[in-house]
Amino acid sequence: MTYVKYLILALLALLLIVVALANANMVTLRVLPEAMSGFLGWSWQLSLPMFVVVLGAVIVGLLIGFFWEFVREGKYRAAVRSERREKESLRREVTELRAQRRGKQDDVLALLEDGSVPR
Repeated sequence: MTYVKYLILALLALLLIVVALANANMVTLRVLPEAMSGFLGWSWQLSLPMFVVVLGAVIVGLLIGFFWEFVREGKYRAAVRSERREKESLRREVTELRAQRRGKQDDVLALLEDGSVPR
């Protein structure tokens, strides 16, 4: 299974290299349209290869999606934490009740209920 994973990663890397070589043309990214930047007197632009722009957009999209999903699942993580605390509380209560009941029983019955019979 590990070899299959490495093969898939190698094919993906090869695909990304081919796409990068095919899209090496330089593009100019501008913050504002030319007419608006001329009106405001402020222009910020950056020239990058096309594959950098595309891969950067994919990475930014993934990061936004991961963050969105993290925020969306917050209520489920809170519910799991609450249920975990409740489970531990109930487990402690059961242990205490068994200990109280064991004090009232015969020693032989207490050993049988505990389940830890020495051999």
